[in-house]
Amino acid sequence: MTGMPPTYVSSGSFVAWSKTPRTVYAAPRDPRMVVVILRGALDGLAVVPPIGDPNYARLRGELAIGVAGIGRILSLDGFFGLHDAMRTLHAHYVAGDTLIVHAAATPYRDRSHFDGQDVLESGMPGPRDTVSGWLNRAVLELPVGDQIEVARPVGLAISPTVPLIFRGAAPTLTWTPPNFQSASPDTQSRLMELYGEIDPALLRAFVEGREIDSLSGHGDVPVPRTKTAGPSFREAAEGAAKLLAAESGPRIAALSFDGWDTHANEGAEHGKLARLLAALDDALDGLASGLKSVWHDTVIVAITEFGRTARINGNEGTDHGTATTAFLMGGAVKGGRVVADWPGLGNSQLHQGRDLMPTTDLRAVLKGLLRDHLGISELALSQRVFPSSIAVRPLNGLVG
Repeated sequence: MTGMPPTYVSSGSFVAWSKTPRTVYAAPRDPRMVVVILRGALDGLAVVPPIGDPNYARLRGELAIGVAGIGRILSLDGFFGLHDAMRTLHAHYVAGDTLIVHAAATPYRDRSHFDGQDVLESGMPGPRDTVSGWLNRAVLELPVGDQIEVARPVGLAISPTVPLIFRGAAPTLTWTPPNFQSASPDTQSRLMELYGEIDPALLRAFVEGREIDSLSGHGDVPVPRTKTAGPSFREAAEGAAKLLAAESGPRIAALSFDGWDTHANEGAEHGKLARLLAALDDALDGLASGLKSVWHDTVIVAITEFGRTARINGNEGTDHGTATTAFLMGGAVKGGRVVADWPGLGNSQLHQGRDLMPTTDLRAVLKGLLRDHLGISELALSQRVFPSSIAVRPLNGLVG
């Protein structure tokens, strides 16, 4: 299957378009959805350790967080725990706003990051099957009605360029926190006068860019940074939240967090993984704070291309695996629970003798969210958003 070419026009640190699509909402609901891609393969067995599985400590050894005095965990349901670095996620779990899906995976069963991320973002059964992403195709399938009509952008990628998940026929806005000091209001006014005289199209793009930066909270505020320092993940998350919370802003966003390839020195309590999780948890807090006004109608889903091996390697880390965890957080989530058809960690229960066995198709999770939160039909989900997935039924009861 070949997707349609993406529709977007570059303008500064964001992508804008002069004629936004007219979206019609048939119900008083105004849902938001944020997809967080954790690139590099998240170790789900370390983040949500199955402390109740008798084989967990044997397989994990010194990385068996939560057992034999190794590290600290936050209580979930008695069988699973949560890494101590994820305190924001845990607070929302206790409040009923977080749901964790364990032993989940895409259809991909090999171990290439590039191919795994391609499958994760394209929504196809295998890599390199299309040039469009499932989230872009989902935007095209949003239901329409006749009660409320609003002209505004729908999709937002927090990225300098449009990632695969958002490529396709639906126009997509991109934005990143500016890595430079903003021009003064006087300079911006002079530029507007100049563009108005020589290039009306450039003036229109410049004005739209100012509006987007203003919505994100970075309008005329100088941002002092070194030339080499980029924005933190929390800054990106806060910017996304402000844009999604704005009445005239987009409603569906995607952002990425790199670095989860923990082959060496992964650590249990204080290693590389713990630092990454603390940064992710801080970003989730930024999203929750920024989306507070629309929290009741928000879903955040964090996903990764595959998991990591059940056993540790010789470098105190883990290698590329298969099943892992996905996190759902938001006021619209029916949380306070872990959803898992647990396969076990006995030698005969592992995938290929080395990985957590996948028992939940990640597409079932995403289909459940897109159907029940965004109102996309099951037929559209199986035929166009996730082609060749008719046998993968949406998970029920994820939102409510």
